[in-house]
Amino acid sequence: MGFELFARQGFERTTVDDIASAADIGRRTFFRYFASKNDLVWGDFEEQLVRLDGLLASADPAASMVDALRYAIVEFNQFDPAEVPWHRQRMELILRVPTLQADSTLRYASWRAAITRFAATRMGLSPSDMLPRQVGHVVLASCLAAYEHWLTEPDASLSRLLDEAVRQLTVGFCGY
Repeated sequence: MGFELFARQGFERTTVDDIASAADIGRRTFFRYFASKNDLVWGDFEEQLVRLDGLLASADPAASMVDALRYAIVEFNQFDPAEVPWHRQRMELILRVPTLQADSTLRYASWRAAITRFAATRMGLSPSDMLPRQVGHVVLASCLAAYEHWLTEPDASLSRLLDEAVRQLTVGFCGY
């Protein structure tokens, strides 16, 4: 219901009361499930971070760090084809609505921390060292670039774009 309202009225103009009314629930019931309107868009982000941590933990120790990250990220972003239009709408909101962009800073910090911890473990360093932190930032930036491109190319494969974005990190930007 909320996403239909966001599409029709815009995220900023849609209120929690509008969403609750459309879902035929009370405002208090809405807040039992979601702390804010932003949380409706993000879903259970903390649960998804646990899933990402699990994918990273199960990475093949013989694989290079970047290959292990690439596999986990592509797998983490696999969606049933029926869910892709909804996910595209969700990501349009997250990446293009200023309120959600501000909110994403905190959520992306948690996502980046998972990548940083994984990189630190693989490198035998502390997550507070610069290189694992850099890996976290660069991988997040690469994934966001892939998502932004996906939103502009309706027929593009998100998995392929994420795979390409992270794979590019293994060779850098030499030769360009």
